[in-house]
Amino acid sequence: MRIRVQAFAVNPTDTGVRAGQRDSSQASPPYVPGMDAAGVIDEVGPDVTGWDVGDEIKAIALPLSTHGGAYVQEFVAPVGSFTRIPRRTSVEAASTVPMNGLTALQILSRAALAPRQTLAVTGAARLLGNYVVQLARTANVTVIADAAPADEAVVRALGPDHIVPRGAGFADAVRSIPRGGVDALADASVQQAEVVDAVKDGGVFFSVRGCEGNGARDIRFDKIMVSEEYRSFDKLEQLRHAVEGGTVTPRVAEVLPASRAAEAHERLEAGGTRGRFVLSW
Repeated sequence: MRIRVQAFAVNPTDTGVRAGQRDSSQASPPYVPGMDAAGVIDEVGPDVTGWDVGDEIKAIALPLSTHGGAYVQEFVAPVGSFTRIPRRTSVEAASTVPMNGLTALQILSRAALAPRQTLAVTGAARLLGNYVVQLARTANVTVIADAAPADEAVVRALGPDHIVPRGAGFADAVRSIPRGGVDALADASVQQAEVVDAVKDGGVFFSVRGCEGNGARDIRFDKIMVSEEYRSFDKLEQLRHAVEGGTVTPRVAEVLPASRAAEAHERLEAGGTRGRFVLSW
């Protein structure tokens, strides 16, 4: 399927490209970053049914795959890596959903928490943290989210059961709620060793940057790799329905023309952004 890209989101994993920190050795030049796109199908491949030219879709792209990343005007996407954009949602907002949404669903699927079990979320004010909190609440999991004072209203609107201060006292604050710590922790803000103590003995720590731990207290470290969800059509559909039903709320920080991509990266690297910068053609 060929997609004419109308909007693509700038993600933290893309910022290393501008800073020269992203390993592109597995890709043939030119290296094309970007994992989120939304646009219109402009060509349907042979033997593909159920999709038509003109359908509006959102898609996940993998920069190191054969098809490359989303920072292009057109790209080819295999069936399973895209779905229709949610009703009443702009292409700009839809472009922020795939990568972070699939990451959140992968975390929750692997956590397999029962109702009233506990999940702590770092970086709850950021988009990945947003989605983890919102989706966990639909499973009746007890959610403990962090927030800086300036972000408390934003985080509270997500519906966590408890909010604790972001920063050095996070682990102690979490352990004061369920004595001994939480069943699972989603480290969306990549604080790693600084927050491990929030997890109870035998619990699980979900890392989006490959943190491995040291085996202490039998805590299991699970590396989250959204690339494993490249053709997870059912999960993309789950996200579509979640947005349509108001369970998940996309958040756009600002829409910029693609010609200002460097500015978007610089501003994202500077920190403090809530939501995603979206680039449009």
